[in-house]
Amino acid sequence: MRGTVVGVLRGGPSREHDVSLKTGQAILKHLDKDLFTPRDIFIDREGQWHTAGRAVTPAEALRSLDVAFVGLHGEYGEDGEVQRLLERFGVPYTGSAPYPSYEAMHKVLAKERAKEYGVLTPAYRFIENEERAEPILHDVVRSFLQPVIVKPVRWGSSVGVKKVSGFAPLVTTVKELLSEGAGGVLIEEVIRGREATAGVLESFRGEDVYALPVVEIIPPDNDFFSYDAKYSGASREICPGNFSKAVSSELAKIARTMHEALGLRHYSRSDFIVSRKGIYYLETNTLPGMTTESLLPKSLAAVGVSLRDFFTHLLGLARR
Repeated sequence: MRGTVVGVLRGGPSREHDVSLKTGQAILKHLDKDLFTPRDIFIDREGQWHTAGRAVTPAEALRSLDVAFVGLHGEYGEDGEVQRLLERFGVPYTGSAPYPSYEAMHKVLAKERAKEYGVLTPAYRFIENEERAEPILHDVVRSFLQPVIVKPVRWGSSVGVKKVSGFAPLVTTVKELLSEGAGGVLIEEVIRGREATAGVLESFRGEDVYALPVVEIIPPDNDFFSYDAKYSGASREICPGNFSKAVSSELAKIARTMHEALGLRHYSRSDFIVSRKGIYYLETNTLPGMTTESLLPKSLAAVGVSLRDFFTHLLGLARR
């Protein structure tokens, strides 16, 4: 792979633009320069591509690349859009194919896939548009204990996620999210328990899908793993998490199951609540972050895998 030209895609027109910039910086910093020639491809908030400080078309940016390392998060990066573009130009890339990316990012589709495979997931209601919201919200208030979790169906990093109680606040929150382009709103029952995340990596250490150590997430008091809790440093992350061997094994098993059920490739990270009633699946991230606050690097470090070696492995998978 010596001299392989790697285009690192970072930024993008999503609400996770700033996080993606940090992920991209980590990729550029830790790529093995003896093996790879990195090319920084910055996509601004309006979707304009840039290389070497100048605006270019995607075709110009992708020309002469051997492989693309996708460091984007959120819409455009994780929903299959940029993957379709890369495939159109015949550029191999890290991460999952277009439709599996879309399905994993769409929280309702992912939850339904989990149910097909016998995986527990919190009860929910889905609101696609404001016109149909009111009867569904009445049902939520009648059927679910309050508060409930309100999530944009296709945003990541807990952007826009809130705990809400009561009919009027629910109406306000749902209307705000729909007006901001959420593309649908998921309302979930709150599962009381301990938060956990489990990453997997393909074709590693003799296993088709290798399970990385589970991370236990301890958010600030009276909070969940919100966007602020993720990136402010207020949460504690423990790796390996303080779970029993049986629970850790089950978390790893479900992470593998969801990776395969969603048709993902290379790597992914799934989020869970460990409760007295069982392990509840929340969602799967197809392009986990690589920032200093991110969780997958903690799992890698726990088994002695450097970011440099991890990135080399991913690029090898992509080029196959």
